Amino acid sequence: MCGRFAQNRKPHRYAEALGLQPEQLRMSELDEPIGRYNVAPHTPVHLLHLDDDGLRDDLVTWGWAPIWATGKHPTPFNARIETVATSNFFRSIWKTGRALIGADGWYEWRASLTDPTLKQPYFIRLKNHQPLFFAAIGQFPREGQEPLEGDGFVILSSAADDGLTTIHERKPIVLSPGLARAWLDPGVTSEEAEDIARFNASTAEAFEWYPVSRAVGNTHNDHPGLIKPINDPLV
Repeated sequence: MCGRFAQNRKPHRYAEALGLQPEQLRMSELDEPIGRYNVAPHTPVHLLHLDDDGLRDDLVTWGWAPIWATGKHPTPFNARIETVATSNFFRSIWKTGRALIGADGWYEWRASLTDPTLKQPYFIRLKNHQPLFFAAIGQFPREGQEPLEGDGFVILSSAADDGLTTIHERKPIVLSPGLARAWLDPGVTSEEAEDIARFNASTAEAFEWYPVSRAVGNTHNDHPGLIKPINDPLV
């Protein structure tokens, strides 16, 4: 689920889509489009999170594990909303590490019903083509401190619904701008945040999807052509 996504606008464009003004958060100094069309796990990603001095845009590695689990298993980059609130693995970041990833869409690989080894990537985005926001949790850089080795984040996922189930059984939790702001609000309890993510995330009817080039399967490929529709999908 959501092993790749696109994040290609300027950082402040995602903040604007949330209804935030530049003075409301500490932004990256990058004034050029991020320009990433094939964001892969374990790479630095622009992310919005709350710090003592307010909202911040930081580059944080996609993937996280508690110190005691580091090196024992592959570092996860997604977490299931159905179990994350009660998981010992994510306990240290669930209550204090909420974040948002602004993106332009994500990729899923649809497997053939007759040959599971045959897969076709699809790009999924909002029908209105506006930025979307993944709910995430993690450990982040703090004001006045050097980034820590354990800094990172995971994107929350839920079961796919309606037409999305034909592409993949899971989907990232995408929040509308209003709910995304609530997700970051420190006044919203972890119980309330869980309800937002589990029961109020965007449903399949908000999205459109189409087949794209299998070139996205290679992380070395990163260009606008990856999100262009193709006419001859394998699946």
